[in-house]
Amino acid sequence: MCRSIKTLRPPFTDEVSTADMDAAALQYVRKVVGMRHPAPHNQAAFDAAVAAVSTATQDLLRDVVVRGGSRRPAATGSQQQRDRNHQAEGDHDKA
Repeated sequence: MCRSIKTLRPPFTDEVSTADMDAAALQYVRKVVGMRHPAPHNQAAFDAAVAAVSTATQDLLRDVVVRGGSRRPAATGSQQQRDRNHQAEGDHDKA
């Protein structure tokens, strides 16, 4: 849906600021309402929605329990490719 919103929980990221949550909320509200900047008569409703989504995001990240994974930083694209190549080499050794 909102491709510019990044995942805000471990193991994808270890540090999440209020600014990160506010930016994600803003992107979400922009997508839902279909406008980048609201007209002056819609500004209060737009701002209230962003605040509500940001608060819900903070609550969710505080309460969600992540199980079964290490808390290591997410691998970069090139690191992911090296990991896949390494695993593929290991598969060939077993054959």
